[in-house]
Amino acid sequence: MNFSEMKTFLDEKADLYNQPEFIENDPIQIPHRFSLRQDIEITGFLTATISWGNRKSIIRSAEKILEIMEQSPYQFIRDVSEKELLQLVQKPIHRTFNGADLAEFFRNLQRVYNTTDSLESLFQLQHGEEDFYHALERFRTAFLGPQAHRCHKHVSSTYKNSAAKRLMMYLRWMVRKDRRGVDFGLWEQTSPAALSVPLDVHTGNISRKLGLIRRTQNDWKTVVEMDAVLRKFDPSDPAKYDFALFGLGVSKDF
Repeated sequence: MNFSEMKTFLDEKADLYNQPEFIENDPIQIPHRFSLRQDIEITGFLTATISWGNRKSIIRSAEKILEIMEQSPYQFIRDVSEKELLQLVQKPIHRTFNGADLAEFFRNLQRVYNTTDSLESLFQLQHGEEDFYHALERFRTAFLGPQAHRCHKHVSSTYKNSAAKRLMMYLRWMVRKDRRGVDFGLWEQTSPAALSVPLDVHTGNISRKLGLIRRTQNDWKTVVEMDAVLRKFDPSDPAKYDFALFGLGVSKDF
């Protein structure tokens, strides 16, 4: 396909899968259960953090986290005590993300929300930055803090060439805004033009079949390679093509 044909094809597929029905079977359904900004931010972040493996399993594990937070994420984060956090240490949560990891995430979220009313402030782009390569590393440093903990492995580092798929997915949820209502568009100070498609096995394989990328690794260098193509198709909203690539991979339409 030439440039025009490829753009038309991907626009049509993005339009097909970017529908409210998408929410029902996707982990994004978890933050969609809430209306308070901070509840959406917290549940979205925690759900994105455990988003690897089967989607049904991810949703079940996210619901387990909701039960721990007593279905009131922001209030729980503000009020939870160290004694309660220590009781979580032995709880199984999701694969290698265990109770000790969750407790540390809760501590860090409490610390962050004690100084700001939105996680958006931790993801801010600086002047001249066109993607989130540096912003994600600044977030990682600010969120995790200086003390080493096993939970650090659950927050990807772009400086180590990670594609940071789960963080990019979270950013898509929070930043993208359109009339479809799948993504939230809560973070109005952050430009969707800087977003990248979350790169994983599905989106990577489909992108290679389509000839969008050539690199065989799913790493940050490949994210940059994909950005160079998708931003030509839609400079203002390149992450919308996540719906096309992910949808094609899951549905096996391609």
